[in-house]
Parts: sequence; C-alpha cells; structure tokens
Amino acid sequence: MTVSSDKDLNRLGCKLGEALLAKGWNVATAESCTGGWIAKVLTDVPGCSQWFGWGFVTYADEAKERMLHVPKEVLDHYGAVSRETARSMAEGARDATQAQLAMAVTGIAGPEGGSKEKPVGTVWFGWTDPGGFYAECCHFEGDRENIRRESVAYAIRLLLGVVNGSSGSQRD
Repeated sequence: MTVSSDKDLNRLGCKLGEALLAKGWNVATAESCTGGWIAKVLTDVPGCSQWFGWGFVTYADEAKERMLHVPKEVLDHYGAVSRETARSMAEGARDATQAQLAMAVTGIAGPEGGSKEKPVGTVWFGWTDPGGFYAECCHFEGDRENIRRESVAYAIRLLLGVVNGSSGSQRD
C-alpha cells in the first residue's frame, strides 16, 4: 500500500487551489475522522484565502447536528459513518458557507470502533457542487494514521476531479 507523504498532500493541495482559482470557486470542508486535516493541507497553500474560507470539524454526533444541521434521525438510523450522514454534512457545509464546492468525510479510523458491517477503514466521502450531491465509500487499510492520511489524499483528489470535470462518482 502506498501512503501519501506530506509532499504528496501539499502537491495535491496546490493543484486543487490552482484549479479552484481558475474556476472562480470556493471550497468548504466538513470533517469527522480526518479531524481538520483536509483544511490544514488546503490552508498550507499560500493564497488559499482566495478559494478556501470554511472548515468544520464535527467529530461528535452533537457537533454534526449543531454545526451542520445533520438530523438526529439520520444519525440514529444510518449512523455517523454512512452515505446519508456524509450527504447531510456536505449540504450543511454548503448551506452555511455558500461555497460552490463542499466536501464531507466521515469514517472509522480505528483502531477500535469498527463492526462487521462497517469495519475499521470504512470512510464515506460526500460532496456537493453546482450539479448536485455525490458520494463514495472507500475502505483503507493500515493503522489510524494511514487511514486518515489516505482519506485526506483521496478527498483532495476527488475535489480536484470535480473541479476539473472528471468526477465519475455516484450522484443523486
């Protein structure tokens, strides 16, 4: 398994920033298992204030409810690690910021917390753009650090694909 280095993440952040700037878009993040790491990578890019202005770290369910308006019923019925929660998080971030692009990440980084249905390494990505809502579930391997690092890299690659018009993920 290839693990993204800090240099890889920085390169991805720079590419995303250039693409967002060229398109005139802003991005917002809503992060659970990544704990603000996506926002950190993006704000490491000089000039990021031209295309990034908001990042929500909503690790606890209560934070998802209060900050992003994820319905308690969604969390109770589907769980925090689900397509439905990722959708609500992304839509909440978009609605709060009016950004053209919003990315949400929610998953199980471990080492505990997994189940047969949702093992450690399960991560849901949900994002909105002017065309609608999209979602994707991935399963990453490794320790907590690797799962989180690869989730950050994957999220930024997804955003880059969206901005460049090459997102092929499932859309509602």
